[in-house]
Amino acid sequence: MERNNKKITIAIDGFSSSGKSTMAKVLARNIGYAYIDSGAMYRAITLFCIENALIDDSGNVNETELERRIGNVSISFEVNPSSGASEVCLDGRNVEGKIRGMRVSNLVSKVAALPFVRRAMVAQQQQMGASKGIVMDGRDIGTTVFPDAEMKVFVDASAETRAHRRYEELKQKGQIASYDEVYRNVCERDHLDMTRAESPLRKADDAYVLDNSDMTIAQQNAWLMCLYNKIINQ
Repeated sequence: MERNNKKITIAIDGFSSSGKSTMAKVLARNIGYAYIDSGAMYRAITLFCIENALIDDSGNVNETELERRIGNVSISFEVNPSSGASEVCLDGRNVEGKIRGMRVSNLVSKVAALPFVRRAMVAQQQQMGASKGIVMDGRDIGTTVFPDAEMKVFVDASAETRAHRRYEELKQKGQIASYDEVYRNVCERDHLDMTRAESPLRKADDAYVLDNSDMTIAQQNAWLMCLYNKIINQ
């Protein structure tokens, strides 16, 4: 539990499948903070595009129509009573399972790169974190969403390690994908995330780097808690 009444903002950024969402959830639960998965918001917008024929499998987006409609798209989070996990809803419908498949994974970086999409999501994220006491993970949380966050972490791991983690996760969920497909997806998303014009993925100058390539989940959770205790008690 939290050790004092001070509330801070915690921004955890990093590459896809680096484990940042898992560690952010655990940290938020351990210190009694709210948790927001910003990547799930972009995935939900991508699912909206798929379901409304606003994007094809090559990633070509009907930008005019999406920009016209994005203001009416509702993205929210609800707690799953059985797991205690925060899950994303699209227009009031729980889509947590749907947004994690390979089709959304293959297209999300194209949608997330659109400047008007990022501006809309960043505005919502900043509103969610206005009262502090929040852990948010994503690609641009420490650089764009919360540049003044008191605790910033940038999570890294090799592309091979991240692809293996993602492949095992998909297998456990019963979703069919080959390792080669997952590895290509990881590398493509890295490139798109780092080279997009609007708030690209990069380490904030004042972020702590966590390379968890060879760390256990317990070790990375302990590392984060140690850093949190150091910052909260300064």
